[in-house]
Order: sequence, then structure tokens, then C-alpha cells
Amino acid sequence: MPIELLSALILFAFASSATPGPNNLMLMASGANYGFTRSIPHMLGISVGFALMIVLVGAGLAQIFEAYPVSYTVLKALSVLYLSYLAWKIATAAPIRKSAEEGRPMTFLQAAAFQWVNPKAWAMALTALSVYAPSQTLTAFALVAVIFATVNLPAITFWTVLGQQMARILTNPRRLTTFNWTMAGLLIASLYPVLWPG
Repeated sequence: MPIELLSALILFAFASSATPGPNNLMLMASGANYGFTRSIPHMLGISVGFALMIVLVGAGLAQIFEAYPVSYTVLKALSVLYLSYLAWKIATAAPIRKSAEEGRPMTFLQAAAFQWVNPKAWAMALTALSVYAPSQTLTAFALVAVIFATVNLPAITFWTVLGQQMARILTNPRRLTTFNWTMAGLLIASLYPVLWPG
């Protein structure tokens, strides 16, 4: 993988993993309600489950792309459109509201299984595979999965550690606006090698 594409993948993995979404909001609530240690299985389930999802989805996509080459171009175009839409939604997002959960924290297996019904996880996986794994080989899928797991775990750990503090920090309008526009800008910047290759 060329260094420019690898750098863009790392940037995309960070921006998409660090921005608010179902996983991060659940981890924020888990950190606030159960503490860091009890939330570790939840965090690991997200990272490992999403990495496995990338490889499995990629293996299926490779066959589709081989049978119908135009499908890769279509998916790539849709991914760029989705990323642009996601960047706008992030930039203009409303304040995060903490939702307290009762009971026990999510287990490793529950968190891993949740990735398959998480729309943001699907969008991230499909975008990463179609845009940042141009060779469409199992090795490329595994590399994307490893990059995501490596970048994802610190990002979601951040949300867990901050817990209640994150909700308080992002309710300040200036900080929320700065955070949201920074994340949106990073998502758009990650498209540079895709839109203007070579």
C-alpha cells in the first residue's frame, strides 16, 4: 500500500473512530456508570469485532468486485458521498447527551456482535474496504483491519476514560463546535488521495 494511501487510511480510521456514534456513546455511558476496568471487555469487543467484520465483509466484497468490476467504482463513489454527508452531519451535530444505562456493562461478545447491526460500523467498513484497499486481496483487508484495530482502541478508550467528563466538556458550545469541525475536516482530508490520485 502506498504511503499516501496508508496515511489517509490512518487519518480516516482515527476520524471515524473518534467521532460520536453508537459505540462511543455507549462506552461513554459505560465508563460513567461502571468505570474503566469493568468496561474493558466492551472496548475489546468493539475493536476485535470490527476488525473481524472488516475481513469477513472484505472477503465477500472481493468476489463481487471480481464478478462485477463496475460495482467497485459505484461503491467507491457512494463511499465518497457518504463521507461528505457524514462530515457535514458531524460538523453540525447537536450536543451529546449522556444516557445512563442500568444493569451490567456490555460483554466482549455482545460488543463484537453489535458491530453487525451498527450502521456506522457498516459505513466505516464499506468505505475503508472500497476506498483504502484497492488491491481487494485478503492481505489488503487484513491490513485495513489491523490499522483500524490499532487506531480504534485508543480512540474508544478515550471515550471510556472521559465518561461523564466528555459530556460536560462537549456541552460548551465553543468546544463542541471546534471538535465537530475538526473531525469533519479530518474526514474530508482523508479523501484527498481518492479524489486526486497520483
